[in-house]
Amino acid sequence: MSIRDVTVTIAVQQPTPILGGFGKPLILGSSTAGKDFKNYADINAVKVDYPASTEEYKAAFALFAQKNPPAEIAIVSRKTGAAPVTLEDLLPSLFLKDWHFLVTTSTVVADIIAIADAVEADKSRQFVARTSSKEDLATIKAKGYARTFGMYHKNINNYPDAAWVGAVGSLPVGSVTWKGWTLVGIEPMDIDATELNAIHALGANTYLTKAGTNVTSEGKTFSGDFIDFIHCEDYIVYSIQYEVQDLFNQAQAALTKIPYDNRGIAQIESRVRTVLQRSFLQGMIAADNDGVPLYNTTFPPRSQVDPANIAARNYPDGQFELVIAGAIHNTAIRGTIKFA
Repeated sequence: MSIRDVTVTIAVQQPTPILGGFGKPLILGSSTAGKDFKNYADINAVKVDYPASTEEYKAAFALFAQKNPPAEIAIVSRKTGAAPVTLEDLLPSLFLKDWHFLVTTSTVVADIIAIADAVEADKSRQFVARTSSKEDLATIKAKGYARTFGMYHKNINNYPDAAWVGAVGSLPVGSVTWKGWTLVGIEPMDIDATELNAIHALGANTYLTKAGTNVTSEGKTFSGDFIDFIHCEDYIVYSIQYEVQDLFNQAQAALTKIPYDNRGIAQIESRVRTVLQRSFLQGMIAADNDGVPLYNTTFPPRSQVDPANIAARNYPDGQFELVIAGAIHNTAIRGTIKFA
């Protein structure tokens, strides 16, 4: 885990039913000798280390081939030869690196489960898996992962999962949903509504033709959460941690401090509100009928803080809440035809 002085937690309140630099991909591959974590800015740079015949190259090609490709990706190859490195040994070190979306070359369900378990426990990244097996989908679905989403396709050799991340992942967080994207280099599945519903029931997404356009079918994780919702949550948490830590760092650099009084508290609250306003402008937070952002902050003054916390120099009472904007995925429209 990274060292920091700021902790942000969000309690997600699910609505009561009436009758809800940050897209960098990491490719996790494997080879006899293995290769260390390394960043790549284009497919030609990838080819220097990973020939076109390797699975890592194929995944990278799918990422970079999209209309909105990431500015940079990372690749790591797990050693499988003498003194092999297990996923359980490798994954903790990867969470100390700079990336958000993990793509793996493996389609072995045990590997997918191991990676998804680690991503779920870390609570800061997202993982996309691809499979052509509905039986494997059922196994993964049973785990209820909120941070893992699946791409089901009969042809997984050209990495439809990586293509999806390449098309959407690096766009401004909160500005898009993951449903309805056209993927370069991926052929659509020829399926009917019954099979589509079955795929969705297994918690996965697929690629098909709607109204003459090839598009991704949905944008959900195996838990049923929307991919962009998890992405937004991660963005807000990380951004607040960064902004408030930066406030502390700047005070130290200026040979001063954040005073434990209403002035210092206001400085912390201001940094939080800056993140929330930016999140609103990017489309993460909803607006009311007057266009006012639906978020607020509560940072009690020093006079309302437990003296024990003041003595310990700990301010644990800051809070914020927001209404997530979401996106419209489906609609029902009624019309009337009149003859007079």
